[in-house]
Amino acid sequence: MIHIFRYGEKNYIYDVGSGSLHECDGATADYLQATEEGQAVDISYITDEQIREILADVDGLKEQGLLFKEEVKSYPMKSNEIKALCIHICHDCNFRCRYCFADEGAYHSKRESMSIETAKAAVDFLIENSGKRKVLEMDFFGGEPPMNLDVLKWTVAYAKEAGAKAGKKFLFTTTTNALLLNDDVIQFFNEEMENVVLSLDGRKEVHDAIRKSINGKGTFDLIIDKIKKFISMRGEKSYYVRGTFTAKNLDFAKDVLFIADQGVDSISMEPVVTEIPDLEIRAEHLPAIEKEYENLCDEYLRRHAEGKGFNFFHFNIDLEGGPCLSKRVSACGAGNEYFSVVPNGDLYPCHQFAGDENFRMGSVTEGITRPDIREQFKNSCLFTRKKCGDCFAKFVCSGGCSANNYHFNGDINDPYETTCAMMKKRVECAMHILAEKKLRG
Repeated sequence: MIHIFRYGEKNYIYDVGSGSLHECDGATADYLQATEEGQAVDISYITDEQIREILADVDGLKEQGLLFKEEVKSYPMKSNEIKALCIHICHDCNFRCRYCFADEGAYHSKRESMSIETAKAAVDFLIENSGKRKVLEMDFFGGEPPMNLDVLKWTVAYAKEAGAKAGKKFLFTTTTNALLLNDDVIQFFNEEMENVVLSLDGRKEVHDAIRKSINGKGTFDLIIDKIKKFISMRGEKSYYVRGTFTAKNLDFAKDVLFIADQGVDSISMEPVVTEIPDLEIRAEHLPAIEKEYENLCDEYLRRHAEGKGFNFFHFNIDLEGGPCLSKRVSACGAGNEYFSVVPNGDLYPCHQFAGDENFRMGSVTEGITRPDIREQFKNSCLFTRKKCGDCFAKFVCSGGCSANNYHFNGDINDPYETTCAMMKKRVECAMHILAEKKLRG
């Protein structure tokens, strides 16, 4: 399968089977769209000589395995070895963000923090169920993790000690709204966290409209300097600032660029996933969103050309090396190789299922008591998501987020169409960026 698209005056052919991207002229793009994709494209202007040249070029690329290459159809067996846990170190938060999928930190239950005993059991559970894996991951989540800092610190120390005894290495990450970032927290995160995600939605008026404190006031002024200080002390270790855009800021490219202008060089801006009427992204918003991705793409390239570039998560794809086959087909591993642990020790497929009793899989003390749920996630892959079969972006997004699919369509294997549309546009922009960077050397 091939995908032909245009970005500005550039024409591209993407071969799904090989992951190859080719720039072509307009006649080639039109001819292949009409003959291979079956689109209603006028090709009457293309001469017979041009057609012969197009077909010769196509045959040459076919012989090199760079066009019309057969797609991967085999499904690698998923391991039963657990590689990672999302530790909900507390179900409480000092923010009250309107779009929070976690019920403003409480996950539709009582506000509570994880105990040392439960944290220990979670570490032991991961080690005992990790099989031959030598590198294990723990992501501290909330709520707001620094609100239970003592237990978080204890858990890291215990995991390192217990892991060393078992011949395992732990990698730790965390997500924070930055309100509690002080010198002690920053030092601890910089010493122990492989990656830190900091939340900021962009411009002050955009951020403050959604991300409010408990007393209902905006939080931008409370956190912006703390984020800057953290970044200045982070050194070469990984971090990124993550924002969320809603129907209220469809001009979100301005927010990405605003964040970059604060000295941030690693940024993610995610579309909101909510059914709140005034925030929800709907189909009628897609043309504006697609145009905004182009605006961001153009400015992204301009800044890189001037030596002022930054990394934007959704524009980072590797078509040459790419993710390994199992990653492309199996996606994130939620519910099988990766689980979420809430403060009382209950296990869920991931943090976005936490609190839904239909997806409670057991606990870190009793183990997995719902193997049927695990089998459901283990057997889910790109090939069980039937809508993805004819999508050019399928080996990039792997069929979308299982939680989003379930929450909007009632089935982890039924992709959420609005997210699909945004993903396709982001992938096209990312491909254009790859081509432009290669052209510029």
